[in-house]
Amino acid sequence: MKITEQPRGPERRRQDVLARLERERDVWVATADAGGLPCLVALWFVWDGEHVWLSTRLTNPTGRNLRDGARARLAFGDTHDVVLIDGDVETFTVQDVPEDAAEAFRARTGWNPGRDSPSYAYFRIRPRAVQTWRGEHELRGRHVMRDGAWTT
Repeated sequence: MKITEQPRGPERRRQDVLARLERERDVWVATADAGGLPCLVALWFVWDGEHVWLSTRLTNPTGRNLRDGARARLAFGDTHDVVLIDGDVETFTVQDVPEDAAEAFRARTGWNPGRDSPSYAYFRIRPRAVQTWRGEHELRGRHVMRDGAWTT
């Protein structure tokens, strides 16, 4: 495949990432346990303008890894439109999750995890690094967030 378009600039990449966070419903969530065993699952998510909110059971590997490791990598797209987000994780039980976050999650997904089982928790992910590219010609300049601050 021959690439003919120009690489997107940093501001356009940031706008595209933010639009994706508003538009998408599923995200790939990569975590690892204390021994380094990786786990990769797709979960519903909500973007609140600053954080990505997820919910899963604390009794499964992803929930334990999010809680215990307090870090995650999120991924969207295919190899032609990649977004990778590395973030710090904070865990909330269904009893202590902020009400606006739980309501936003329910409104966006149609699902209230707390009604299914008390083993569910919410996870707030604060992005620390974001990369995005659409092909090899965009690998340069792919870092649009570093140390929690947008580069533009």
